[in-house]
Amino acid sequence: MQLLSWLHSTVLGVQMLFVAFGALVLVPLLTGMSPCLALFTAGAGTLLFHAITKGKVPIFLASSFAFIAPIQQAIPQFGLGATLGGLAAAGLFYLVLSAMILFGGAGTIHRLMPSIVTGPVIMVIGLKLAPVAVGMCKSFTSGGAPEGQAMAVALISLATAIGVVMFGRGTLKLIPILCGVAVGYVICLILGRVNFEALSTAPWLSTPWSEAMRCGQFEWPRLDWAAIAFLVPVALAPSIEHVGDILAISNVTGQDYVRDPGLHRTLAGDGLATSLAALLGGPPNTTYSEVTGAVALTRAFEPKYMRIAAVTAMLVAFVSKLGGFLRTIPSPVMGGIMVLLFGMIAAIGAGTLVKAQLDMSKPRNLVIASVILVVGIGDLQVSCGRFAMGGIGLAGIVGILLNLVLPQDGAEKK
Repeated sequence: MQLLSWLHSTVLGVQMLFVAFGALVLVPLLTGMSPCLALFTAGAGTLLFHAITKGKVPIFLASSFAFIAPIQQAIPQFGLGATLGGLAAAGLFYLVLSAMILFGGAGTIHRLMPSIVTGPVIMVIGLKLAPVAVGMCKSFTSGGAPEGQAMAVALISLATAIGVVMFGRGTLKLIPILCGVAVGYVICLILGRVNFEALSTAPWLSTPWSEAMRCGQFEWPRLDWAAIAFLVPVALAPSIEHVGDILAISNVTGQDYVRDPGLHRTLAGDGLATSLAALLGGPPNTTYSEVTGAVALTRAFEPKYMRIAAVTAMLVAFVSKLGGFLRTIPSPVMGGIMVLLFGMIAAIGAGTLVKAQLDMSKPRNLVIASVILVVGIGDLQVSCGRFAMGGIGLAGIVGILLNLVLPQDGAEKK
């Protein structure tokens, strides 16, 4: 009986990783970071999060989509080592928000960043990445001329993912990314458009760091104040997403995690997990709503399943052939999936405004939303010497300032 119970727990834990896997590895593939390090740091970050939150919250942490565009900009500008240092500092920014909640209450975050700020910022994350998705759909080679086959593959991958989202049942409904990639990959195999060089040259087993170094995907993090100034403001967006995810998992399990272990602890755990991931060479972490959906479906409320998923991710990270295989996925396959993913992020941002029942005919709301969207999507940059701030981070700061400065009418204050 004890063996059966252990096997049942292991299967449920591995299933949680399976649900998160597609989005988890997508971020490093898009940013030029190591998929194996992303797996290891997702597992390590999740275990740290559970230690800080007393092992009470059934949450799995993995690669954050909010940082894709900033990382793509930061690596060429500052280098990988400085970018990782900036990401580690961004994780520490969560501790500032955690302290604000600890001493000022959970409402402090909402007063500082209400829906009229967070909704457009989330929209910026998705819309800013739209050109990346479209570009990958056009060709099998980066920056290459448009190809009919590439567009067809992207369309098939997109259609598969949409079909799974709309008509899938059970666990299948939770893995549209994996399904879309699998079908698109098979089509590319049939067309002979898969390059297996990355797979053939990868060893079967090695440490994630040695494999990342071999592929030029790891540097030791270093302190660069310009990179820190560029990346820290980006943490505003995923920190708000974190609050929503904690409320969602609380609704699913019937437990009030905002009170116990406390939102200040969960935010601190998320932030320190991001810092740990960056120090180890991986992308920043965030809570995964896909896994919350799996918890609701399977009724697997015990946090131990997330810890099993975390340990499994760390073990799988040592299988270098997996990282090599992931690098063989053709560009149009990923592009088709990203059309859906990035569009959904933008739609979720719009949904935030709708859910809050904001009156967008009021000048104040129009001004805040419009300025955030143009600053973020237009990638407005404010620089002073080597120091620069722009894109999502600057959009978030501008939105917060406008929300604090612009007067509210009586109904809004209430």
